[in-house]
Order: sequence, then C-alpha cells, then structure tokens
Amino acid sequence: MLIIKILHLIVALVVIAGVLLQSGKSAGLSGVIDGGATSIFGKKKGLDEKLGRLTTIAAIVFMITSLVLAILI
Repeated sequence: MLIIKILHLIVALVVIAGVLLQSGKSAGLSGVIDGGATSIFGKKKGLDEKLGRLTTIAAIVFMITSLVLAILI
C-alpha cells in the first residue's frame, strides 16, 4: 500500500512536469513574443514528441494507481 502511494506521488510529479515543459501552439502572448522565430529556426520536434509520449504514459499510470488506491482504501 505504501509503495503504491509513493509511486502515485512520483507519477503525479512527472505528469505535472511533463505538462509544464511541453511547448504551446504559439498562440496568444507567447506567439507575439516569439516573433515567428520558430518558422525560421524550427522547433525541436523529437523532444516534443518524446515529452508528449512520456506525459501520456505517466497520465495512464496515474489513473491506474488512482483506481487501485480508491479500491484498496
């Protein structure tokens, strides 16, 4: 039970970090500040894809651990 709680906490932190580290769609103020530099220099697509995949997997593990904790408690 304690192991599941610790895993749940770690996965929650990974989900939070993954969401915060993902780049936006260049909409709003961030697109204005950028000034279109990403169209000239490009974006790091590989890193964004890996980070998105990691966030998705962490979110699925978070849901599973949430269900397990809800059933056990």
